[in-house]
Amino acid sequence: MSSFFKPAHWLLFYVAISAAASAQVLPTQLGGPAPAPANQSQDLLGRDTPSGTVFGFLQAAQAGNYSTAAQYLQMSNARRGAQGEDLAAKLKVVMDRAFSGNLRAISNQRDGTPQEGVALDQQRIGILSAGDIDADLDVVHVSDPGGGRIWLVSSETLAKVPDLYEQLQVRQVETRLPGFLVQHQFLGMPIWQWLAILVAIPVAAVLGWLALQIVKFPRYLWLRKHKQFPGAAWTATSSPLKLIFGAAIHDLFVMYLRLPLLHRHYYQIAIGVVFIIGFNWLLSRILQQLAQRVRERAINAGSRGTGSLMLLGERILKALILIFALFLILGTLGFNMTTALAGLGIGGIAVAFAAQKTLENLFGGISLLGDEVIHVGDVCRFGERVGTVEDISLRSTRIRTPERTELSIPNGSLATMNLENLSRRDKILFNTKLGLRYETSPDQLRYVLAQTRRLFYEHPKVETDGARIRFIGYDNSALTLEVFCYVLTWDNAEFLAVQEDLLLRIMDIVDASGTSFAFPSRTIYVGRDLGLDKVKTAAAAREVQRWRENSKLPFPDYAPSDISEFSNSLAYPQPDSALRSRK
Repeated sequence: MSSFFKPAHWLLFYVAISAAASAQVLPTQLGGPAPAPANQSQDLLGRDTPSGTVFGFLQAAQAGNYSTAAQYLQMSNARRGAQGEDLAAKLKVVMDRAFSGNLRAISNQRDGTPQEGVALDQQRIGILSAGDIDADLDVVHVSDPGGGRIWLVSSETLAKVPDLYEQLQVRQVETRLPGFLVQHQFLGMPIWQWLAILVAIPVAAVLGWLALQIVKFPRYLWLRKHKQFPGAAWTATSSPLKLIFGAAIHDLFVMYLRLPLLHRHYYQIAIGVVFIIGFNWLLSRILQQLAQRVRERAINAGSRGTGSLMLLGERILKALILIFALFLILGTLGFNMTTALAGLGIGGIAVAFAAQKTLENLFGGISLLGDEVIHVGDVCRFGERVGTVEDISLRSTRIRTPERTELSIPNGSLATMNLENLSRRDKILFNTKLGLRYETSPDQLRYVLAQTRRLFYEHPKVETDGARIRFIGYDNSALTLEVFCYVLTWDNAEFLAVQEDLLLRIMDIVDASGTSFAFPSRTIYVGRDLGLDKVKTAAAAREVQRWRENSKLPFPDYAPSDISEFSNSLAYPQPDSALRSRK
């Protein structure tokens, strides 16, 4: 029950009060006369249009200014002076209690709107019903003695007002209320009706919550039978549904209160705005849940680009729903939407020119997601920067750099940039150069080359096809060997571990050959220098000589039978590795 007091649910409270009060304070533009053309005179009382006459009469009568209200009635000046105020007061009561019709449908044109079965100089506003008497509420187009033409409540309607007034009975509820609640008014409406509107708000909220629980109960039983939990979709739509149910129940309460006609009119406008907000809120929540399900299915199926594109599409549709709701609200408030749409078309052209960069970024984002160039979570290189994609929005893409800073790149620029998606690698290149001392003998060099090649064949994390180490030249201070192979992983952390293992093993091979790595410097030998390790040098020479004698010299490569014999035979990680001991 605490959810009733969230800000969304107080919207109904605000509307109920402001709508009834607006009948007293709002101008007649929400249903009043249209402005007169420059070449025509405009009536000071706003009687140039049918809506101006009806709303002008109601506002004057509600303010208690019945002498002015009588100016909206079709009668002679003598009768207006003698009976006008009394007749205006009775017509106000009859319209408040016996009128049925739609005030928003009243014509706002100076010449009225043609109606079937009604004369051209006449407009039918609605029906007045009391007891067994029915009468048409009509206004007629007559000449104004002051010049021009005006609309007045027809004399035929006025002739039936006294009989209609006599047929009206005091509401049963009013006979049971304290007199001061019935006799005293606030902003043109009895105090008891204000109190009834206030009381109806929490009642409507409670009944709206109960209605929602009744709707949820069958689903609750079904979920309990199948031992499932309510989904997020139902939880997300609960708030807008409570607002819609509560507004509908409050509208039913107010209908039975029979508010004064002008208050009733503005209340219906305001409650209509609430329904528009509620239904568009509900539509937005439903769209959000549908898009989320489609996005999750796409991501689970491996189409992360489709999932990101759904996120972008969801934001665009939400923006369109907001614009649609705004237009509906403006139309409900009585604004001329034809003029607004025409202005929107002209303004749209101007905005298109002024927002070229924004549109470029929008379509750039759609292009990136549609082509599935990058996904949220990918590690990419953008020019000279590397980072992880965190979000692709309507305007820009946000990147988290290794320095933990956030880099924002406009989608328009990103669409024309050379992108390198590092997350799409199926294997990572290991390419380095080794420099051995110039004192290294050819057989030592052959030993290093052969043992390193064997290392590539033996290592389970190295792709055998294409793996190589070659003696590529003589540099200023070293004999240069180039290592080229692919490590079978796409994870950069694992690649660094394998690379470290290969470099250490190559270092062991170089050390076992009796030579060492060269430094970019000159070596000056003195008499006490022992030079190369003679024992290891002799051992390496004997090993190479044995290869020659047995026709096993592995140049340019090992024999296929030898490769198959020791392929993937190397222990990785090494036996003394902490990772290997856990397996």
